[in-house]
Amino acid sequence: MKRFLSYFFVIAVTVVLTLAFSAAVLQPKASAAPAPPPHPRVEKALEAMHNAKEHMEHAEGEFHGHRAKSIEHLDAAIHEAEICMQEP
Repeated sequence: MKRFLSYFFVIAVTVVLTLAFSAAVLQPKASAAPAPPPHPRVEKALEAMHNAKEHMEHAEGEFHGHRAKSIEHLDAAIHEAEICMQEP
């Protein structure tokens, strides 16, 4: 009788595991890539940097080269913020 119960237990566990793994395999797959969450503060920062760049481009005077350098820095900052927008 003990041998019968042992065989029954092994078969029952095998059936349960087979059903569990089959159910896991048959689950519908999630979408390929979920939409990234919105980044409202980064969006506002990008808008502010674009506005600042426009103001600097239309500012009168060169300010000993600092105007051009600030536009370069704004371009770099805008680029980095756009990369942030792509992150989840």
